[in-house]
Amino acid sequence: MKGIDLVFLSVGGILGTFLRYKITDSQMILGTLSVSILVVNIVGAFILGLFVVLAQQWNLEAKYALFVAIGFCGSLTTMSAFALQTTNLMDNSQFGLAAVNIVANVGLSIGALVGGRALMSYIVST
Repeated sequence: MKGIDLVFLSVGGILGTFLRYKITDSQMILGTLSVSILVVNIVGAFILGLFVVLAQQWNLEAKYALFVAIGFCGSLTTMSAFALQTTNLMDNSQFGLAAVNIVANVGLSIGALVGGRALMSYIVST
């Protein structure tokens, strides 16, 4: 890895981490379920969807993937916190909420990525 690649990766990671902190610190609650982790996963997937199309259309250099996909989106989204939250719900016998959490995180994240790709495909084609 070249020095400039490390800079792109690191700056993307710092920005993604900061946004994740701000979103999760906001304590978004829906009923009895914290949705902050869901929000960061959906936002990250949407941004990644936008970026994938843009990178293909503009034939972007790999350093931009380091910045956006790996650095920013990688530090913004979180599988480990999602897994912990779901396990904690199951430990507290909240199996219904755990199932909702799983379906929402996986389904909405995939939907957000597809939506981001569709939006950027539309933008670059006009």
